[in-house]
Amino acid sequence: MTLTKKPESRPATASWGLASGESPWEYAPAPESTDHIRIEPEYGLFIGNEFRRSKPRKTFTVINPATEEPLSKVAHASKADVARAVATAKEAHRSSWSKLPGRERAKYLYRIARILQERSREFAVVESMNSGKPIKESRDVDVPLAAAHFFYYAGWADKLEYAYPNRQPRSIGVVAQVIPWNFPLLMLAWKIAPALAAGNTVVLKPASTTPLTAYLFADVVRQAELPPGVVNIITGPGEIGMELVRHPDVGKVAFTGSTAVGKMIARALAGTGKKVTLELGGKAANIVFDDAPLDQAIEGIINGIYFNQGEVCCAGSRLFVQESIAEPFVERLKDRLSTLRVGDPLDKNTDVGAINNAAQLAKIEELIEAGIDEGAEIFQPDCVLPDKGFFFRPTLFTGVSQSHRIAQEEIFGPVLSVLTFRTPEEAIEKANNTPYGLSAGVWTEKGSRIFKMVGAMKAGVVWANTFNRFDPTSPFGGYKESGYGREGGIHGLGAYLDLSANGTNGR
Repeated sequence: MTLTKKPESRPATASWGLASGESPWEYAPAPESTDHIRIEPEYGLFIGNEFRRSKPRKTFTVINPATEEPLSKVAHASKADVARAVATAKEAHRSSWSKLPGRERAKYLYRIARILQERSREFAVVESMNSGKPIKESRDVDVPLAAAHFFYYAGWADKLEYAYPNRQPRSIGVVAQVIPWNFPLLMLAWKIAPALAAGNTVVLKPASTTPLTAYLFADVVRQAELPPGVVNIITGPGEIGMELVRHPDVGKVAFTGSTAVGKMIARALAGTGKKVTLELGGKAANIVFDDAPLDQAIEGIINGIYFNQGEVCCAGSRLFVQESIAEPFVERLKDRLSTLRVGDPLDKNTDVGAINNAAQLAKIEELIEAGIDEGAEIFQPDCVLPDKGFFFRPTLFTGVSQSHRIAQEEIFGPVLSVLTFRTPEEAIEKANNTPYGLSAGVWTEKGSRIFKMVGAMKAGVVWANTFNRFDPTSPFGGYKESGYGREGGIHGLGAYLDLSANGTNGR
C-alpha cells in the first residue's frame, strides 16, 4: 500500500520508562518451539470419529499467514459430504448421545476440558501458526477460555430440569455450526460445549483459512472416546457452510461471522422453524470521560482494538474522548502505541501478529486509504515489518467525523478512530449512531454515570472500566446488524434446547 500522506511517527518517550533521547528497549527473540507439533500433510473430513476423503476427492492448501508458507492440505467437502456428515450426526443422536443421562454426557465434557488443558501448549502453537495471532494470546486467553467453556457446560449437563423449571428441556437433534477465522478454537468451544451438554450432536464447519485446531480437536474427540458421530467436522468454502445450514435434518444453526453472510443465512432459514443464533459484526464505542483512570483506560483501549490484530467482532474501534482531555490523552495513547511490538506470532514478545489472510489485509488497506482521502489524520508508529507475511502497523486516526467510512464500517484490523464529545448525552448519541450493536465500553469513576451509560447504550455487552473481558458464565451477543441470540451462560445453553411443552427430542 502507498499512503498518500506520510504517517506521523515519534520516538518512544520518557513516560514509558526511557530517558529523553534514549533508544527503545531491545527485546531478545523469544520464539516458542514447534518441535512438539505434528501437523499432518493432509486432513480428510472428520465424520463418525474417522478422517475420510471428500467425494470426489478434492483439497485446498492452508498457509501460515506470518510466513505465507503452506501448512497442510485439507479436504474440500461436497454436497454429498455434507449429507453424509449430517446423516452420521443424526444417527448418533438417535442411537446413543440423546439417550445418555446428563451426568454421563458431563463426564465426556469434563474429559475434553482436561485434555485441552493437558495439550494446551500444542493447541496454542497450532492456533498461532494457523491464525497469525501472538502466542501469548493463544496461550493465555484462547486455550484456557476454551477449556473453561467445556468445564462450565459440563456442570449444566445433568441440571437442565433445574435450569428450566416447569419445562421439559429436550435436545434438538443435529446442530450446524459455522465459525470464523479470528478465534478458531474459542469459537469452536463456545458452540460445541453447550450443544453437547444439551444432548445434541454437531456438524461443525471451521473457516477455510483456519481449520487446523478444529482437526486437532477431532483428535481430542477420539482421545475422550466420544461415541462416533457426536462431533463431525467438515471443511470447505462458504457455499459448503450454506449447504450445511440449509440441510433439512439440521434443527439448530449457530453462526459467527460477517453481517453480510449472517443476513444470507437468516433469509435462507426464514420459515423453516429452525432455531438460529447469529453473532455478527460490530463497531464498538469506547467512551472515556474526563474523570476516568487514564492510564488504566489507555491499557483498556490498547487491549480493546489491538488485541488479536483488531480481528475481533467486539473490538473497540471507535474511541470517544471527552473534549477537555482529548489532546493530552491522545498524545499519551500515541506514546503507548509506539511501544507495541509487531512481528512473528510465535515470539513471546510480540504484541501484534499477522493479519489472517491476504484478502483481509487488502480490505484494511483500502479503508485506510479511504480515511486519508476523507481528511482524517493518520498516526502509525515506526516499526520494521517482516518481509513476508500479512502484517499491518497499528494505526490511529484523529480528526475523524461520524460520516467517515472508518467510523461507520467494520475494518476488522488494528485501526482506531478517535472522536470527541462534550456531554454524556452527546457521547450516547454518537456511540449509538451505527448499524451495529455488539459491544461498548465506558471509562469513568462515577458509578451513577456508568449505570446511565449502560442503560442508554444500544449494545449487547457494555464493559465498565475494562474491555474485552469474557467468562463462560456470561452471555454474549448483539442487537441490530450485530445479530441475535446469545452465547455463553445459561442463555447460550437454552439456544440448544427444545423448551416447548411437547418437545420432539430431536428431529
